[in-house]
Amino acid sequence: MADPKGFLKTTERELPKRRPVPVRIMDWKEVYEPGDSAVIKRQAGRCMDCGIPFCHKGCPLGNLIPEWNDLTWRGEGRAAIERLHATNNFPEFTGRLCPAPCESSCVLGINQPAVTIKQVEVSIIDEAFGNGWVEPEPPERLTGKTVAVVGSGPAGLAAAQQLTRAGHTVAVFERDDRIGGLLRYGIPDFKMEKRHLELRLRQMQAEGTRFRAGVEIGKDISWSDLRARYDAVVVATGSTVPRDLAIPGRDLDGVHYAMEYLVEGNKAVAGDQVPQQISAEGKHVVVIGGGDTGADCIGTAHRQGALSVTNLAIGKQPPSERPAEQPWPMMPNLFEMASAHEEGGERTFLASTVEFLGNAAGEVRALRVAETEYVDGRRVPKSGTEREIPADLVLIAMGFTGPERELLESQLGARFTDRGNVERDATYATTSPGVFVAGDAGRGQSLIVWAIAEGRAAAAEVDTFLMGETVLPAPVRPTDVAIGLLPA
Repeated sequence: MADPKGFLKTTERELPKRRPVPVRIMDWKEVYEPGDSAVIKRQAGRCMDCGIPFCHKGCPLGNLIPEWNDLTWRGEGRAAIERLHATNNFPEFTGRLCPAPCESSCVLGINQPAVTIKQVEVSIIDEAFGNGWVEPEPPERLTGKTVAVVGSGPAGLAAAQQLTRAGHTVAVFERDDRIGGLLRYGIPDFKMEKRHLELRLRQMQAEGTRFRAGVEIGKDISWSDLRARYDAVVVATGSTVPRDLAIPGRDLDGVHYAMEYLVEGNKAVAGDQVPQQISAEGKHVVVIGGGDTGADCIGTAHRQGALSVTNLAIGKQPPSERPAEQPWPMMPNLFEMASAHEEGGERTFLASTVEFLGNAAGEVRALRVAETEYVDGRRVPKSGTEREIPADLVLIAMGFTGPERELLESQLGARFTDRGNVERDATYATTSPGVFVAGDAGRGQSLIVWAIAEGRAAAAEVDTFLMGETVLPAPVRPTDVAIGLLPA
């Protein structure tokens, strides 16, 4: 184990400092200052190397957390990245973007602040890239089998890397002009600079994965033609249909889905010309939805120079401490202060949007909102509490309802569940022979660790389908969720 007395000597939970707000909102760089190696070592030393490490089950990837904590504490960075990569293809993504369910299930967290697992993780991979320890791992031989992966988010990239390393010829198709999916255009640079994505894509290309950006399956190539050309197909298109807010005034100019706004913002930061870009500059901005996507919109609006930013959440404000009905090792729903919330604006809970109000030109000018009350378990606007909030730009960040289904149904014969996800069995196989689905397209909107875990597991099932057996690890199945432990 790491320091046998580490968790006794160091009881504080130390995280890297965020750059000062007035400084960081002037650029798009990541909000955190570089981590202190002494702090990282001290925090890794707090790991107890438990006899039953619940952090393994808290993480859908089954990361070997005590092992790389120990190696980090000993200063053996190269060995640490080998153990980290044994279960996680992309720790540079999860170490920045994952909400860290592993920390919620850390045994030390029963009576002390949990080990800063996520920060140790990102320090390991950053050191590895910095020292040139992340090298291509091309297959020793090719199988002669071909696989098409549709979608280049974390699930698609994980499946592609695993299948390439198994010796298959893999092509990743992405309808956007660049590879990366939501990692590229959904995540602002202040959360993850795109250089981390580029480093990993270069490794994958060197291993033999082929990338086909700017190709939309279903339109440029039909799903049925794609299946005919390849020995197997992996659908990793994500859950991309946004949840709408069908209230009066929805068609006013200035009311947009969050992802429309974030995609254009990311393209502009990348240096692209974005005609008639949706911008918050000089506007009163209202973000509807209290999740991560809403926070991304808030941080983007601050950097674009919004006059004001208001965040509305229909539900109650979560508690600051673990509630009794969500005991350890469950992942609790807690009130969190994301970096974007520190940067200004107003957060309002129990706020129901009743109507979008417009001016004579058909542009949104305000929202009519009311307090939320619970009636028979439903959240409804409370009569007599209506008020107006000025708004020149409204961003709907209420989550997603599933993948785009029309072309999958008509061209591939795919079936869908009652929840709107692509139907699949325990081997990730759809009702169309040779077609598999991984990530949010089959699971529904979920965590980045689930996307990577499903991409890895689906790759193993595809390998078995093609070869009769697999050389790849299969960490999870769609139904492999410990009761109350792993977040779905």
